[in-house]
Amino acid sequence: MLQSVRYSIDAIRDEACELVRQGKVDRKQPIYVLCRYFPTSTWDAIECELEQHDFLLRDQISDLIGCEHWCED
Repeated sequence: MLQSVRYSIDAIRDEACELVRQGKVDRKQPIYVLCRYFPTSTWDAIECELEQHDFLLRDQISDLIGCEHWCED
């Protein structure tokens, strides 16, 4: 039986923040570039979670993580 993995909006934000901090993505890139860093099998659930929180895949990552989460060191 396949188990459904669910990502909370906070988990998605945390992952996006970490990817920005590591320099793998830029906060000005669209949210859809994050799909490269999540398992393909979970992307539909992630997309649904983003939509439930009024995020579009074309929105910038900075919109998702917010200015308080830019992870500037």
